[in-house]
Order: sequence, then C-alpha cells, then structure tokens
Amino acid sequence: MLDSTQSTVVTAGTARLAHAPATHPPVRRARIGVLVANLGTPDNHDYWSMRRYLNEFLSDKRVIDYPSWKWQPLLQLIILTKRPFTSGANYKLIWNEEKNESPLMTITRAQTAAIAAQIADLHGDTVMVDFCMRYGNPSTRSKVQAMVEAGCEKILFFPLYPHYAGATSATANDEFFRALMQEKRQPAARTVAEYFEHPAYIDALAQSVERAYAALDHRPDVLVASYHGMPKRYLMSGDPYHCQCAKTSRLLRERLGWDRGAIDTTFQSVFGPEEWLKPYTVEHVADLARAGKKRIAVMAPAFSADCIETLEEINGEIREAFEHAGGEVFTYIPCLNDDPAHVTALVQVITENLAGWV
Repeated sequence: MLDSTQSTVVTAGTARLAHAPATHPPVRRARIGVLVANLGTPDNHDYWSMRRYLNEFLSDKRVIDYPSWKWQPLLQLIILTKRPFTSGANYKLIWNEEKNESPLMTITRAQTAAIAAQIADLHGDTVMVDFCMRYGNPSTRSKVQAMVEAGCEKILFFPLYPHYAGATSATANDEFFRALMQEKRQPAARTVAEYFEHPAYIDALAQSVERAYAALDHRPDVLVASYHGMPKRYLMSGDPYHCQCAKTSRLLRERLGWDRGAIDTTFQSVFGPEEWLKPYTVEHVADLARAGKKRIAVMAPAFSADCIETLEEINGEIREAFEHAGGEVFTYIPCLNDDPAHVTALVQVITENLAGWV
C-alpha cells in the first residue's frame, strides 16, 4: 500500500506519485465538483422519445407513489399508449428547432455556463461546474462518473428547485446517491438545501416583476404566483412544499412593498383523480376574470427555468382559461432562467455551501 504522504509530480491535470513504481496509474489532480440538476427533458418530441422519458418520470415512486401492482399496468397499457402523442405535440410547440432540444435544456446549459464563469473567477479551475437531469439526458450517473474521472474528490450536488418537495429535490438527491454507489472511489458529497427564502433569490424574483411591470401600459389587477402542484396528502404527510411556496409569495410581496392580497398563490399541473393543493391556477384565473380582474400577470417562482409547464401550460391552457372567462390582458413573467440576478443568487447559494471546501 502506498504512503498517502508521498509527494507528487503534477503534469497535464494528473499527478504522478514521486516514489511510486512506473506502473502505478496516474492520479488525477484533486478538484471539487459542483453538479447542478434539473428535472429533465425528452431527447425529442417523437412518440418513442416521449414514451421513454414519461416512463422514467412516471415510474418514479417519489412522483407517483401508488403500489406498482396497481400503477404500472395503468401506466404501461393506457397512459403510455396515449400521452406520448399529446405531450409530444405540446413539446413540439415550444421546441428549440435551431438546437434540436427543449427550452429547459437550452436554458439549463446557459445557466450552467454563467455559473461556471463566476465560479472560475472566484476559484479558477479548482472547481468544476456541470449539469445533469434527473430524467433523460445528460443523466446524473454519467455526470457523476465524469466528475470522478476528472479528479473531483468532493461533489456539491445542487437540485435547481427553490422549494423542497419529495417529488423534486428528494428524487434528484436519490439519483445522485445511487450514482455514488457505482463509484469505486466515492467522492465526499454534499447536497444543497432548498433556497426559497434566500434574500438574493427573492430579490431576483422582485427584479423580474419590476421589469415586467415597467414595460406594461397598464398595471395588472393582481399578480398570480403559480407553483407546481402536488397531491394534498403529500402535505398532510409532512412535505413542506406548500408552506415554503406560501412564504416565497409573502417575502416577494414584502420585498416589492405591496399590500396584502396583491399576490395570489396558486398551484398548477394537476394530474390524476385525487385532490391536489388548491387553488388550482387554471380555475383561479378564470374566477379572477369573472370577478372583474381583467388584467393579470402570472409568474412561476418554483421553476428555475422555463419549460413545458410554463411555456405551454401557463402561456397556453391557463391563458386561455382566463381569456375565455372574460379576461382581457394576460401577462406571463418568464422564469428567472439565466438572468444575471438569478445567476448571482445561485452562485451565492453555491458559495455558502462550499464553505470549508474552498
């Protein structure tokens, strides 16, 4: 066994132990990895690409927790024979044809590049920044493996979800831990907690609202903060997501200096027959229109990047519900994406979580 105190000679990113035999494999120069993770995206919007993606997503017990004997026959025989067509058509509406990828992929790549640039300014090439997807490609497993091969002896895993939920943050962490199980030499690991109340995140949200409102001729009657939904029983079993969403809305309102009632908190993307967190966005915006609120703005604070749920669902189905009920002006405020204030906020969260490592 080699003495861990042996000196090394560093060349081209690898290290050779000075007193090791010539046959000893080169040792990678020690680095730190920052791996940001988002939900995922199909490789394309055709039937089979959609089916593979939806099968992986909807088979996750963190997402759909019904017993397999009950859920899998329904999923495989009914849902996955029809839903890839409808979901694929929706993806096609928003697909980045130039790069042949979904907007989520385009935006996550841009976010990662911007984060990496700021981290490089702070730490040089000591810290490696990359991204992965919980479902689809690039997989968490492939990126963990790449970081280990690049010499990362420590990895900070950062799910890009401001709010904790079992179906988002927890399942991303699960996949990260499964990837670590495959490594002969496991790196030290940390996961980043939710950042729903981080001052820099709240400020970035507020700036996006202020920019959007400044560009409008008439101020909206109400701002709707639409968060991704989840079954109500998840809340009752201890998932903190609902409470964290409510706090983000309150902190945003306070940062903007608005009165109570100026921001409504709602939930979208309801799936299945059971009751989900309410009010449902699609119903609430219609109720607002019928109540005389003819101008509204909608934002999605729980999404770090625009995706199918924002570009197609909010700007499509939810907009249509509002206008069909008599609404006149519907303004969608984009997600924070790679906005500089958002990138700065994410880098602050990363820097805080790297404490003691760099």
